[in-house]
Amino acid sequence: MPEDTSRPPQDRPWENGWTLDTSRTPGTRRLYLAGALAVATIVACVAAIAVTDNEDDVQSKSARDGGSGLISFSSQPATTLPPEGDSGLSSVSPTPQGPRQQGTGPTVAVTTTPKPPKSTPTKGSPAKPKPSVTYRSLRAVNYPDRYWHISGDYVRLDPVGGSESREDSTFKLVKGLANASCYSFATADGTYLRHRNFILRSERNDGSDLFRQDATFCPHYWSSSGALTLESVNYPGYFLRHRDFLIRLDRYENSRQYHSDSTFQMVGGRA
Repeated sequence: MPEDTSRPPQDRPWENGWTLDTSRTPGTRRLYLAGALAVATIVACVAAIAVTDNEDDVQSKSARDGGSGLISFSSQPATTLPPEGDSGLSSVSPTPQGPRQQGTGPTVAVTTTPKPPKSTPTKGSPAKPKPSVTYRSLRAVNYPDRYWHISGDYVRLDPVGGSESREDSTFKLVKGLANASCYSFATADGTYLRHRNFILRSERNDGSDLFRQDATFCPHYWSSSGALTLESVNYPGYFLRHRDFLIRLDRYENSRQYHSDSTFQMVGGRA
């Protein structure tokens, strides 16, 4: 018969020669069960995620196929509201309330602000009047019956008589050719009054800078009646005056005679 060796008490195995069996790890069965449970849980989660993604794809496809008669149950409203404020480009007004489908947002109506129609001139309507041209004649203060008058190539101080004489004594007042704040005097035939050799004469514009300066005079008004003197823009201190009834450019003199001879009054010329 085999020898009956009873199991010694586990709290003192070394006293009877019994040793622990190390070939088997304690709790192996419990570890196997826990591992199997974790794997099953992971598989269930993966399956749930796959089913959710499939449902989202089906809903997205239904939303894109709006014209196929399918109703989208998306929770996000498809309409974007424009910013508030009076931009002058469009206005937003809510539509009358009515039944809404589940999951759809509020609807808005965008209306463009109408622009006023462009005015078109009707046939036969009067055209806008063109600005009138300023024509002036210059009269001597100390000889009120004499005016600047073109005689040949020179400008003289002569009495005016007859239509031709009045035309030669009338000048178109324009902005200064060399200085827009001053004056230039143009004639009916397209010439300008300029000083050359200190004598005022009528000549055609040659386009030179010297001509523009010789034909520009800056006014100095001395009284409320419109009396003025005309100073050369390129000869400061030199003023137009009449001497022996010839209009010329002379240096300023502080004398009664010079003041009288260099003061003129602008009056209305021909229209």
